[in-house]
Amino acid sequence: MQKKLILDSKQLDITLSRLCQQLIENHTDFSNCVVLGLQPRGIFLAELIHQRLKSLKVTLPLGYLDATFHRDDFRRRETPAKAHETRVNFDIEGKDVVLVDDVLFTGRTVRAALDAMISYGRPAKVELLVLVDRKATRDLPIAADYVGKYVDTLDSQKVLVELEAQGHKQNKIWLINKSDG
Repeated sequence: MQKKLILDSKQLDITLSRLCQQLIENHTDFSNCVVLGLQPRGIFLAELIHQRLKSLKVTLPLGYLDATFHRDDFRRRETPAKAHETRVNFDIEGKDVVLVDDVLFTGRTVRAALDAMISYGRPAKVELLVLVDRKATRDLPIAADYVGKYVDTLDSQKVLVELEAQGHKQNKIWLINKSDG
């Protein structure tokens, strides 16, 4: 399997710090802000962001959002999609919501998340934070407000995010060929 390292553990640490600083710059008062990690992999990044903000004395609600049944390809898959836990123990009505996902690819997951999120109230504003933005791969006109790294990719490639929180030895982000992964 051919892998190309996009971010190593040290670079990822710096990237996470930068993303948190950007959030602080744009949300000086987090009293009206919540974070929603997108299931299944965005929750790990959301937890890392939440922990870092907490260490900087910023407290805000954190939830997990599953958009499986809101996807436009839900019934088109050969194998049924597996739903994950949704945990939104707070109202998002009138709140500034920061959606967090690991990789922005076609935009379809984010579109589905916007639909799923409405079940918990109508937010005042929605922002998107992603660790990796696969440039020029969008099927829908969706763009992230906060991006850790922009990566040019081919359709035959995928971005593999390995985080310690997922059981990996080190935090690393890879670019691999789909046929290999």
